[in-house]
Amino acid sequence: MHRRRAAGVLLVALTVGLTTQPAAAASGYSSDKTKPDLSAALAAFNYRWRASGKADLSGTVKDVVTLAWNDRVASWVNHNATSVQRFRALQDAEYRSADGSGYDQSITVADGLGQRLGALYVEGRLTGKLPLTSKLLSNTDGTIGRYVTTGALKKQFGYPRPFLPADPKAAAVPGDSSVCAASRVNASSLASMRKGQPWADAAGNLLITRVADATDTSGRFSAKPVKLSGDYGSSGLCTGGSFPSGHTTSAYLSGIALATLLPELAPSILARTSEAANNRVVLGVHYPLDVIGGRINGQAGVTQRWVDKKFRDANILTARKELVAYLEKSCGAALAVCIAGDQPYANRPYGASAVPGGSSQAVTDRASALAVYTERLGYGFAARFASSATSVPSKAEYLLVTAFPTLSLKQRRAILAQTEAGAGNPLDTTSRGGVFSKGPGSWQRLNLAAAMSATVRLSADGTVTVIAVGGAPTVVRD
Repeated sequence: MHRRRAAGVLLVALTVGLTTQPAAAASGYSSDKTKPDLSAALAAFNYRWRASGKADLSGTVKDVVTLAWNDRVASWVNHNATSVQRFRALQDAEYRSADGSGYDQSITVADGLGQRLGALYVEGRLTGKLPLTSKLLSNTDGTIGRYVTTGALKKQFGYPRPFLPADPKAAAVPGDSSVCAASRVNASSLASMRKGQPWADAAGNLLITRVADATDTSGRFSAKPVKLSGDYGSSGLCTGGSFPSGHTTSAYLSGIALATLLPELAPSILARTSEAANNRVVLGVHYPLDVIGGRINGQAGVTQRWVDKKFRDANILTARKELVAYLEKSCGAALAVCIAGDQPYANRPYGASAVPGGSSQAVTDRASALAVYTERLGYGFAARFASSATSVPSKAEYLLVTAFPTLSLKQRRAILAQTEAGAGNPLDTTSRGGVFSKGPGSWQRLNLAAAMSATVRLSADGTVTVIAVGGAPTVVRD
């Protein structure tokens, strides 16, 4: 039975990013109660769209340029993804249900480890050989993988999903819940912005094609065949706001945490995580801004756990030790040797076609993984303002502890500053006043794939200078 139809209320909650029970967490950790302020981290969205506050997915467009690009890329990605990519998108959409069926995104991102190491990782997770890693990363109940959710944020921002018709009189889709009728949930607030655009029809409906249901018989993540669906017509999906993406939040919570466990593979793991996020756009259930927002949530969430020393020592560092030991034993060599001899993560989501304002996003090696991850930080949005100052989020330097264990937090922060993306993205919260070190900084600009793959020169006075990115994290001393 399909997992969302088998597990009732819990699965509806998972679909829209809500939670009916607290995430699994051992008592006594300060980060259990002091979760990041995701509303503040995503506040720049209020300059693009203002929700009506009526919880009806209506509102006012504040930034036509940005939201039109959001539409254009969403429609293009949905129509140009290969059949293989659409299937991968369905796999990444499949949350694990209460009856144990379905998948966990912290397992399906295994490709990021490489062909052989990825297979070993999946085996270890599915057979219970990595209990500490599973306890940490699981998107079902992991202490990081299920650390923050997006239900309240979706209600707050109230943005309609790409596949919802702008025309409230649009015909019902056979099989959809009656709750999803266009007269009840629609994107009519966006109709005037869309009319006349090549990525919308005459009524202002964004051109989105639903990806057909499929059955996964590969046996890779489940011994039994698994029915896959985009669940477009489920009440939880159609009535749930689009911004930010809950699946993306979950993917980045697990993906970033996994990258900190294996910084030697960070660019590939993070590129695969960005693919899982982009797959929400492939399905036509989210926009690029939604997945950027999910990445912001994931970064802030994982950082909060890393800052908590008691949690870090008891959970993260022990999981890294377990995972590295397991992979080395299973591979039969030191981790660096196993990585060097492995087939790296590869992905070609659109064949030879290039995304508007970008590339074909093909990944073939570590360097291209970094390039694709970096491109997806901004999705080609036009800068809304200019700034030459850095804006590293508070405490983000803790994410580089395993990548650069011999450096200080100040030195790690300098690496983040030297590798971050430029200012001005529509979700960039960089201060306009020029004082950044005292503020929260911008999670949107953080480029962890670059920072975690940096080669840095350490001068006698303690200054660190990034001299290259894309390799194993390395410190070169003057």
